[in-house]
Amino acid sequence: MLVLHDNTESGNAYKVRLLLSQLGLDFKTIQYNVVEGETRSTAFLSAINDNGRIPVVEFEDGRCLAESNAILYYFARDTAFFPDDKWQQAEVMKWLFFEQYSHEPFVAVAKYILTMLPDDSPRRAEIPLLHTKGYDALAVMENRLKDHNFLVGDGYSIADIALFAYSHNAEMGDFDLSRFPAILRWIERIKATPGYIVMYPEGWTRE
Repeated sequence: MLVLHDNTESGNAYKVRLLLSQLGLDFKTIQYNVVEGETRSTAFLSAINDNGRIPVVEFEDGRCLAESNAILYYFARDTAFFPDDKWQQAEVMKWLFFEQYSHEPFVAVAKYILTMLPDDSPRRAEIPLLHTKGYDALAVMENRLKDHNFLVGDGYSIADIALFAYSHNAEMGDFDLSRFPAILRWIERIKATPGYIVMYPEGWTRE
């Protein structure tokens, strides 16, 4: 069985949980407290990911694949989640790079600071800039989605999964999603896709 080295708070890990679930693949998860440095242990660095980050998928033969969007690509190929058309394939990759460079560093980091760090953390001073850059990224998505159901072509793909992960709970980073009606419709569209799972399991509480 596949093993997902995971953290429930991580949108990057949620991307992988969501795709694996929608593909109907069996997997189990191992949770790590990243704030307390559990992914920086000698055992993790030597056996799982020498970059000290999750998510990582561990295969039955012991190989480990890190980086959330690389994992999405690996499992989505030859499925409905990755288009056959070469131009649309490149469009998917464009959105994956956009997510990691222009979206996640701002939308996800604002959520992390406001929900995971103490109220008196000096990192709260970063929030105004994170909001400026994060709103810019959300505006790019809104511009695409106001006339399209999904980010690439006419179908749901890993481009949508990658950007859904941190967009659908951006309000946890104090972003006002009411400013983006097309994104809100897209979020509901994704929640209605077969095999959809929520980010936070029922009964889960933040420690």
